[in-house]
Amino acid sequence: MPLPLDVAIVAFDNISPFHLAVPCLVFNDAFVSPNPADKPFNVTVCAEQNGSLTSSSPIGLNIASDLSCLESADIIIFPSWHDVAQAPSAKLIDALKQANLRGATIVGLCLGAFVLGYAGLLEDKAATTHWAYADKFAELFPNALLDADPLFIESGNILTSAGTAAALDCCLHLVRHFLGNATATQISRLIVAPPYRSGGQKQFIPTPVPQTKGSQANIQRVLDEILGDLQQDYNVDSVAQACAMSRRSFTRHFKALTGDSFNHWLISQRLNYSQQLLEQGGLSIARVAELAGFNNESVYRKHFKAAYAIAPKQWQYAFAGQSST
Repeated sequence: MPLPLDVAIVAFDNISPFHLAVPCLVFNDAFVSPNPADKPFNVTVCAEQNGSLTSSSPIGLNIASDLSCLESADIIIFPSWHDVAQAPSAKLIDALKQANLRGATIVGLCLGAFVLGYAGLLEDKAATTHWAYADKFAELFPNALLDADPLFIESGNILTSAGTAAALDCCLHLVRHFLGNATATQISRLIVAPPYRSGGQKQFIPTPVPQTKGSQANIQRVLDEILGDLQQDYNVDSVAQACAMSRRSFTRHFKALTGDSFNHWLISQRLNYSQQLLEQGGLSIARVAELAGFNNESVYRKHFKAAYAIAPKQWQYAFAGQSST
């Protein structure tokens, strides 16, 4: 898709400024350039009617654009929603349906998933939302395939996410999709966010394991060592031993610390590193697979396609040689 991409962020009365700030930060503020034409995203904040809006904080908003910008937007984002029991207006729902028909990427962050549900865009589609509102979501949209665990879910051109921190992960995922891993990683560093959390990680851990300073330090030390040498073979038993823990204790502490299983985390980190290698160019897919720790090229291709819905060679072709932010 040719750049720049038009991004429309939909605001509304009583919006949380923090929720609104997340996509603005990732798609606009993170790209610093003296020439606006050099930015990969043209960001517009719009509302049903331009003019003044209230917010959930003592901050007033003045919105210059109305919903007409949705007609040509490549990406449409709902940062949240003010009342999950209140359906959007017919005008807003119609604009979303039209955007969906032409293939725009439509994103419901946190409670913004309810807007997509009211618009009928989640019928028979996998979706998530903030865990605390999962029961209400299931009640209102029984035909949506709700999974309240993941940080975010991508279902074709539709994305939904959990709470605010997960919204940041979802936005970074979109940057990675359109601009590549190097740019997404650079933005993560700029805003001091975790460089990569896959959508499959859980948003809420109902019974967290108490962490001692020693257990956290041991796990973090070993994870840093793994990230520095992903080409080696690792398994739960050997990593638990390196952390001076039993397998059971390590598994519980690791899950509490990361919200993920060790094996899934390791595959995600290897895939993330492989993206960086692909974007550098000049390496065969077999060599990338080897350097990232996949002993079998076909297994690597399978994991990559499952994670990103694109083949490694296509990713390399799309992003190798691109300059980052």
